[in-house]
Amino acid sequence: MAPIPRLRPDDGPALLSYGFRPFFLFGAIYAGLAVAAWMPVFTGALELMTAFAPRDWHVHEMLYGYVPAIVAGFLLTAIPNWTGRLPLQGRPLAVLVLAWLAGRAAVNLSALTGWAAAAAIDASFLVLVAAAAAREIAAGRNWRNLKVVMLVSLLAAGNIAFHLEAHFAGTAEYSTRAGLAVTVVLIMLVGGRVVPSFTRNWLARENPGRLPAPFGRFDMGVVAVSAAALAMWVALPDATATAIGLVIAGLLNLVRLARWAGDRTLRDRLVLVLHVAYAFVPLGLVLLGCATFGHVPEAAGIHALGGGAVGTMTLAVMTRASLGHTGHALVASSATQAIYAAVVAAALLRIAAALLPDIAIPLLSLSAAAWAGAFLGFGLAYGPLLALPRRDMEALRRAAE
Repeated sequence: MAPIPRLRPDDGPALLSYGFRPFFLFGAIYAGLAVAAWMPVFTGALELMTAFAPRDWHVHEMLYGYVPAIVAGFLLTAIPNWTGRLPLQGRPLAVLVLAWLAGRAAVNLSALTGWAAAAAIDASFLVLVAAAAAREIAAGRNWRNLKVVMLVSLLAAGNIAFHLEAHFAGTAEYSTRAGLAVTVVLIMLVGGRVVPSFTRNWLARENPGRLPAPFGRFDMGVVAVSAAALAMWVALPDATATAIGLVIAGLLNLVRLARWAGDRTLRDRLVLVLHVAYAFVPLGLVLLGCATFGHVPEAAGIHALGGGAVGTMTLAVMTRASLGHTGHALVASSATQAIYAAVVAAALLRIAAALLPDIAIPLLSLSAAAWAGAFLGFGLAYGPLLALPRRDMEALRRAAE
């Protein structure tokens, strides 16, 4: 994301000055705590007061709890760049944050409040985010980015479907696949822009030579094929045509990634991690295709996409945006590199746990610990940056007085 074009002096807390601040911080902390709690829930040592089955609670709070927070933080920070309008801040932003927090409380206490009330409270957040984003994009007449709002709306619909399916069918299979599919397509669209863009900028400055291929028809075709394959997986996960489509989509995404010159970015971890994150997309798609053929467990592909692509890409974007938008140098500190290593290790260990059932429990425990370490580590390392004013904001405030 490029720097925000204009700033509004504000006397409120810095945490509510831009969308990325509260949502990146609270989202990361929640993701770490939720997975830390998951292992005792999984083993039966901890019982939650949720109406969801344990597995559905875990899936929901990652796909429809954590992911929407990060999507909201990204959108509310990127939209001013797209439209030239002032960012959402202060009370309107606080309303969105409270809606997200209320959703987390409602889901975790739904055994007490009832599933319908929890669903209504939880669903309100993504609906509000989609409405706010659509209003800003329409006001700025930035029509080409409405497709992102459409994906957020699909995620909102998937969340509502999750609550309904979990209650009436006992488990949320279709809406789990739908939520993951929408999130992966969002990574393909947004990642397909930011990964080559940040790579090009760094290479042009630090390592002249081969540059990433520009976004073109090939990229549009890869996204279209991948979206179609994922849609087939949502509706017909056991069909042979689905397996073939997923494998083809995975191979096409691998070619797409190879066109971005990631091998030339080894010296800049902030850029390199974007390529590592995207590499989980083709891996996950191929593993899902192989699972349909019966060669590997489906969980391997699901966690390559969820833990690998989603987890690593969101942390990569969160760290970079937090540094850039708070006036800090775009340099991966030792703490930042440890965060990257932990989230990649968490994803690889979770994939291994699916492939090696005889030692699954210790691998799951290690994966959960690494995941919690990555996201809680982000909270510790980046919390001060997100909670305190931007370095140049104080000068702007003084100039306005």
